[in-house]
Amino acid sequence: MLPEHAEQVLAIYQAGIDEGQATFETTAPDWASFDKSKLPGQRHVALALDGSVLGWVAAGAVSDRCVYSGVVEHSVYVRSQARGRGVGGALLRALIESTEAAGIWTIQSGIFPENAASLALHRRAGFREVGLRERLGQHRGVWRDVILVERRSRAL
Repeated sequence: MLPEHAEQVLAIYQAGIDEGQATFETTAPDWASFDKSKLPGQRHVALALDGSVLGWVAAGAVSDRCVYSGVVEHSVYVRSQARGRGVGGALLRALIESTEAAGIWTIQSGIFPENAASLALHRRAGFREVGLRERLGQHRGVWRDVILVERRSRAL
């Protein structure tokens, strides 16, 4: 993921936000904030033949404490027109390869239970459901549960 992908990455992010099943966020951040919050080696885009961004995955540290240096939280978003074509799986495989190469042992994320497609995608990529965080936060005035998923490295 390079700065020249920023506009399309943030547009895909905003579209996912607007759909209402992906995140508690209400607006995508500006590129500087997004860039600062994601680890440089753990961000990837899937590109169409014409160079347009089909989807992205990125991870950030869960804590600055050294004991959590190998734990990241990720997000994966796919342009609506590209869903169901293996883009999400390819992005998660790229993330897993890059995290294992970097010595990261846990990738985690929180997923709304209603987001069945994301839960299935993560299961196929080797993630497991760790637990349900009930009424974690309000989203558009409604309390939402979040399923915590994680993938532990098999290489480390």
